[in-house]
Amino acid sequence: MYLVLFIVVGLMSYFVQRNLSKKFERYSRCPMRNGMTGSDVAQRMLSDNGIRATIRPVSGTLTDFFNPADMSVNLSEAVYGSNSIAAAAVAAHECGHAVQHQTRYSMLVLRTKLVPAVSFASKWVSWVLLGGILLIESFPQLLAIGIGLFAITTLFSFVTLPVEIDASRRAIKWLEASGITQGEDTEAAKDALHAAAYTYVAAALGSLATLIYYVFMLLGRRD
Repeated sequence: MYLVLFIVVGLMSYFVQRNLSKKFERYSRCPMRNGMTGSDVAQRMLSDNGIRATIRPVSGTLTDFFNPADMSVNLSEAVYGSNSIAAAAVAAHECGHAVQHQTRYSMLVLRTKLVPAVSFASKWVSWVLLGGILLIESFPQLLAIGIGLFAITTLFSFVTLPVEIDASRRAIKWLEASGITQGEDTEAAKDALHAAAYTYVAAALGSLATLIYYVFMLLGRRD
């Protein structure tokens, strides 16, 4: 049963990631009619929302992120200087996080509060789980502690879902209202961001499946 569960989750994650790569590649070949690059879109959205933040390029593909610590919108090289629907969608999405930060969006506030606990849990969870599995017969409490740590990271994955979905919603709403995208371009931007959202869903479900596995491992030992 567990093997089937992990196979299903693994396949789902693979196809979701593959779908995102295909969508991003496809819409990266669709130029914006107004000629705006990802950095242009980001600058415009930040300005329209009265947000002062630094926009800078970072290496990698789909490595884009908003950093509230130094108020920076970091765009991957394929987004920062690219004139494409994919670049516009990703740039607007990251600026959506900046808007969340400015308006103190509740789920983002919760996610931020969880960061210290998640950082601690992520640092130790693998070692504690490994020790718990090896010592499950003599010291099952260690596995229980590992499950608790893993539960924190799983909770973080699920809290991340509404944060990412809301950022995409803000991005699409602004792109359309500002006239940056229209008609088919807006639908293409929606499609790209929906594909990205599915990766977070797959990650959350994968984390939950793993958590359930460890819980049943502990319960099975007690039985």
